[in-house]
Amino acid sequence: MEIVTEPTKEARSKIVFFDFDGVIADTFDLCFGINKQIDPRIKVVDDYTSRFNGNINDWKKDTVCNEEEIRKSDEDFFSRYIPGMARVNVFPGIKEAIKELAEKYTLIIISSTIASPIKDFMERNELQSFFEKLDGDMVVHNNKTERIKMAFERYGMGPKDCVFVTDTLGDMREAASCGIPSIGVTWGFHKKNNLEKGNPFKIAEIPEELIEAVADYFKCGM
Repeated sequence: MEIVTEPTKEARSKIVFFDFDGVIADTFDLCFGINKQIDPRIKVVDDYTSRFNGNINDWKKDTVCNEEEIRKSDEDFFSRYIPGMARVNVFPGIKEAIKELAEKYTLIIISSTIASPIKDFMERNELQSFFEKLDGDMVVHNNKTERIKMAFERYGMGPKDCVFVTDTLGDMREAASCGIPSIGVTWGFHKKNNLEKGNPFKIAEIPEELIEAVADYFKCGM
């Protein structure tokens, strides 16, 4: 007879932040293709992925002349991204990993993508029930550091109670600025050698490895 136990209050008090694109949704080809269409500076993959070595919105501010151009760029991107999401799949194995993690921890998405396509994608793939919050960009703040701090206040937790699951060096750096280590995943936008520059707690090669990596992180009490 299988014995099922409810997660402890202590376990539920831990937060696992998830990035969306490149961690849950296999959106790289979609995003890269769109950006090549709207930005002539992008010639090869590295031209695009290097933008995620920091906050993508900070990159826009540093390279685009004014707020109007940034707004137009975002509109051009999302006018293609939203319908394109109908063809995007969940990474194999990530749904099962998320389901198991949700039994023990509070899961929150913090993404640079606007909230509406995330919500639609999560509902279509029956993932929304596993997450406490789907925090899309431009809803509250386009800086992930600030949104992590908001989560601290909302849930009454600190850095030691949290870990960030991400596929980009930029996310790792933002999380680190809040005192949160990251778990990198290699199936998204950045390769392992680039993720290692962010000094992650661990790097997962397949979604199943996330379960043990998260458990080890909280066990260590970092």
